[in-house]
Amino acid sequence: MDSTTGDEATSKGMMWELDQNLDQPMDEEAGRLRNMYREKKFSAMLLLRLAYQSLGVVFGDLGTSPLYVFYNIFPNGVENDEDIVGALSLIIYSLTLIPLLKYVFVVLRANDNGQGGTFALYSLLCRHAKINTIPNQHRTDEELTTYSRQTHEVNSLAAKVKRWLEAHAYKKNALLFVVLIGTCMAIGDGILTPAISVLSASGGIREENPKMSNNVVVVVAVIILIGLFCMQHYGTDKVGWLFAPVVLLWFILIGSVGAVNIWRYNSSALKAFNPVHIYRYFKKGKYDSWTSLGGIMLCITGTEALYADLCHFPVLAIQIAFTMVVFPCLLLAYTGQACYIMSHKNHVEDAFYRSIPEQIYWPAFVIATAAAVVASQATISATYSIIKQALALGCFPRVKVVHTSKKFLGQIYIPDINWVLMVLCIAVTAGFKNRSQIGNAYGTAVVIVMLVTTFLMVPVMLLVWRSHWLLVLIFTTLSLLVELPYFSAVIFKIDQGGWVPLVIAVAFMLIMYVWHYCTVKRYEFEMHSKVSMAWILGLGPSLGLVRVPGIGFVYTELASGVPHIFSHFITNLPAIHSVVVFVCVKYLPVYTVPPDERFLVKRIGPKNFHMFRCVARYGYKDLHKKDDNFEKMLLDSLLSFVRLDSMMDGYSDSEYSVADMTMTNNGTNMSGLSYTSHDSIVPVQSPLRGSNTGLFTESGQTSQTVGDEIEFLNRCKDAGVVHILGNTIVRARRDSSILKKLAVNYVYAFLRRICRENSVMFYVPHESLLNVGQIYYI
Repeated sequence: MDSTTGDEATSKGMMWELDQNLDQPMDEEAGRLRNMYREKKFSAMLLLRLAYQSLGVVFGDLGTSPLYVFYNIFPNGVENDEDIVGALSLIIYSLTLIPLLKYVFVVLRANDNGQGGTFALYSLLCRHAKINTIPNQHRTDEELTTYSRQTHEVNSLAAKVKRWLEAHAYKKNALLFVVLIGTCMAIGDGILTPAISVLSASGGIREENPKMSNNVVVVVAVIILIGLFCMQHYGTDKVGWLFAPVVLLWFILIGSVGAVNIWRYNSSALKAFNPVHIYRYFKKGKYDSWTSLGGIMLCITGTEALYADLCHFPVLAIQIAFTMVVFPCLLLAYTGQACYIMSHKNHVEDAFYRSIPEQIYWPAFVIATAAAVVASQATISATYSIIKQALALGCFPRVKVVHTSKKFLGQIYIPDINWVLMVLCIAVTAGFKNRSQIGNAYGTAVVIVMLVTTFLMVPVMLLVWRSHWLLVLIFTTLSLLVELPYFSAVIFKIDQGGWVPLVIAVAFMLIMYVWHYCTVKRYEFEMHSKVSMAWILGLGPSLGLVRVPGIGFVYTELASGVPHIFSHFITNLPAIHSVVVFVCVKYLPVYTVPPDERFLVKRIGPKNFHMFRCVARYGYKDLHKKDDNFEKMLLDSLLSFVRLDSMMDGYSDSEYSVADMTMTNNGTNMSGLSYTSHDSIVPVQSPLRGSNTGLFTESGQTSQTVGDEIEFLNRCKDAGVVHILGNTIVRARRDSSILKKLAVNYVYAFLRRICRENSVMFYVPHESLLNVGQIYYI
């Protein structure tokens, strides 16, 4: 009995060792692609030009806030000059503390190679700690030029934080939940920004005709919004050059008008630069003073969009544009409006248009409307980018993503999301019909996104920047001292429109959470049910495997091992193609993977088996473009690997040594590994000839040359290429709760039916597609 047990243990040990030898990690293959990433340096003139261009992309949303801020602070009018000065003082120091100090000089530095936003922070954390809920990363991924990370000393604070985050799954899930909250609120921002910006700008048509009904303004705003969303499929590449001059003209306009109003009207509003007026504003103890914070915080809306729309502008260019143009012009605009309101207290509802000199009124109206459209466009584009990032990380259903520019990577269009945004935006505009309730909703979304950014910055500063804990404490305390009062103020306005972003966030959160939960469960099923390659090779004769002409691409989410879907396939149809390639398409927490580093190919088993593994790696900004022939890229990568593999034979002392294929993790040579236990497996037949190709000789050396193998691969390609995709249907178990059954059997099933299949995502020809289905109960 003991002897039998020992034999079984020895057999299992040998099988495990063989499996490890046949399916080695791709360390050396990734090392070949390693290049040094060098940060670009910009000349002074180029920086100024980029700062100018950033105005149209980054600052549109923040710049259009003067259209509606004072009306939302005093929706019922104002009688006291001290209230106006106190509100202006809050605006001045809110702009100074949040956009200027927090974001422009601190948070913008936490970018992922030029990419900003909530998911950029999350990707930074995923690279520095193992917190990804889908653990499909490998150490070879760290060799990417875009994969930057820091190492920590064992006893450092950063290392302790890293271990604390990695310790339990609930901490990873909680962090992802916070990220999804920020993402859903940012999507709500993409709905509310066009509504309030366009509606506020359209309100200018009533100034010449005060008796005009508000419904006319709403209709005009809705027409502009419909036109804006219908033009999205053209992209911003053709009209993007107009954005910067429009927004620059807008800032010059509001700054000049503000300066004129300070000179013409009550300049006592300049007292607001003394922060003591903030204390006096709240000293009265009025309920309205506290709830008015919800309107004051609208002056910093667009700040989070500033970070999300960072794109590829250098941080220094953003800092130059904000400090030299945006910040001074906003201060002049708000101060000028305050001076005007102090002299015309009954004009607070439309203070912006009323304060404009009559001679330039209509040009100002046109510029304001154009600026509102630009601001809306920037927010809509940011929403597309957020959805794309969520999709790449497995947190959103697969939707169609279209490139709208051949020159710029980040300019995309998502048709399904575009129409959803349009319907919701029109519903908000036509439903509320006034800026006050939309402003309350807007403020709720913005302050929650800011709080999420603050909480995510804490681990980023500790892990990525390795900042001193005291600096982290100062940053967090100052941020929360400003944001928590704003958050408490918007809570009081939930019943006055603040519920809108919450409902939108809950809807998108439900979609994201259910999709991510089922995606993780599918991955766990693949991991737990995968079949070792050694087992497949060993059981070949008993399954009666026949190698049929052609190349079979077997798609899997696993970067090692054989997916259960493949064993399910050959068990029911005991045949495999002459060439089998296991293709793993995975997304990494990097913004992009350079095309020359995208594919990693390795051989599985002896050469005469013609079995390979190919890992296709993408970043969260990468797209599968229709112009790209994914099948051709796979075949080219395979042929290149075979050529390189043959070139490396015999050069074991060189940098590109045969160790790529014949060394184990601990450096033990495998070139003499015996494969006699598998010599009864059916050899690969040529698709066009019946003779055996590439068989092992008695000495164990292959008789196949590189030319023969490439010719063999080309013949297999000509015989036909088949893409084998798994279609795993997820169902809830019978003993599951009603809530789980509803989420999995109905919500997830519905999302699967309406989303795109992987075959469509990679533009796989329908005639060469083979779906293999199975059901997994969770």
